[in-house]
Amino acid sequence: MDRAGEKLRRVRERLKLTYRDVVEASQQIAHLRGSAEFLIPLSRLADIENGGRVPSIFRLYTLSAIYRQDFHEVLRWYGVPLELLASEALHIGLRDTHPMRITAQSGTSLPPPPEEDLDLTRTTFLNQFLRHYGKAPLSLISGLDHHQYRYGLVGLEDWSMFPILRPGTLVIIDENRRKVARGGWTSEFDRPIYFLEHREGFACGWCSVDGGRLIVHPHPASEQPPAVFSYPDGIEILGQVIGAAMLLETRKRRHVRPSATPAASPNPPKKADVRSPAPRPE
Repeated sequence: MDRAGEKLRRVRERLKLTYRDVVEASQQIAHLRGSAEFLIPLSRLADIENGGRVPSIFRLYTLSAIYRQDFHEVLRWYGVPLELLASEALHIGLRDTHPMRITAQSGTSLPPPPEEDLDLTRTTFLNQFLRHYGKAPLSLISGLDHHQYRYGLVGLEDWSMFPILRPGTLVIIDENRRKVARGGWTSEFDRPIYFLEHREGFACGWCSVDGGRLIVHPHPASEQPPAVFSYPDGIEILGQVIGAAMLLETRKRRHVRPSATPAASPNPPKKADVRSPAPRPE
């Protein structure tokens, strides 16, 4: 924290600003924002620079504006690595499928490329590449427009599109593709998958529209029934899934058919009891 305060002091001195200059500038920002939270008293500025005092996010915003500094960079001075936000979010497993509202930060820059450029059209071992680029997302390298795409995460208990989408899969959603396709695919791998929001949460699956109903179809291997919603009042199509990243090694799936009641049985059947033998013809 002391080092961050020293950096702010050096920036102020390079700009030839006195404490009084900063205080008066903060008064202007506080007036524009209509909040005294953005105001920086003279004594507090001294504490920030010399006493290791951590400024509030409002005052950090004010200092970034006055000093012409990138807000994200100043946050990094205080140990807040915004570039790792998405990767750290992926370490926090959530049970239900949900959207990822974390996007690439503006101004993200990549280090100089390795001696050989990466060809994303070919299967590549990324170990050497990642040593150069660190945790920079591959979507940045391949040129995705992050204003057009959003992200979602298939819940750890969501087996509805298994094995195409495993639980824990990170999906890329194209918000411009919200109309359900009625045909044009030749296999289950070509059929469009949609990311949807309804009153109880989110869903990911194949879709069909029947009058005023939208039917979300799970993969047959999931052994789950289709879900039917009134459309468009009961469910919203957030977009079409156009990409996915998933681990091929996940915790073992519970091979249990969905129960008619929401409560789970305290004594789930053993694997051998899951499927009853087909009745013999008489």
